Amino acid sequence: MQVTPGIFLQASSLLDQDFFAQAVVYIHQSDETGCVGFITNRIFPRKLNELAEFAGSQPVTLYDGGPVDREHLFFLHNRPELVPGGRQVAGNTWWGGNFSKAIALLNKGLIGTGDIRVCIGYCGWDKDALEAEIGEGSWRVIENRDPDFFAGNR
Repeated sequence: MQVTPGIFLQASSLLDQDFFAQAVVYIHQSDETGCVGFITNRIFPRKLNELAEFAGSQPVTLYDGGPVDREHLFFLHNRPELVPGGRQVAGNTWWGGNFSKAIALLNKGLIGTGDIRVCIGYCGWDKDALEAEIGEGSWRVIENRDPDFFAGNR
């Protein structure tokens, strides 16, 4: 199966003893180098305003996006008209962009927490690795799920 941006994956019981136990992952990038996504169902134990750099920010929920690059924040959003520089994933879901602008808009109440998902870390697979894991049964594609990450917030 070919993995495409905008799909959701559910970890199978084969990963129950792994970092990915019971994880739901949203794939936001899939190309010739591999696949990248974020765990969507795991809340990080601290809020954005509890991080020193964002002490003056709103108490936005952070998500544990995955085991890679846990020193940085990454984000998905649905406000490309307000947050420049992002890349469309699927539907009205955008990855990245001007994070400082996004946080300033959150702090001013111009975008809400239903418009943005901030993650610490991400999930990454080399070319063909995720497809192999799906083939061996470690992941299953969640069928009939809207590829627009924020569709449920409308």
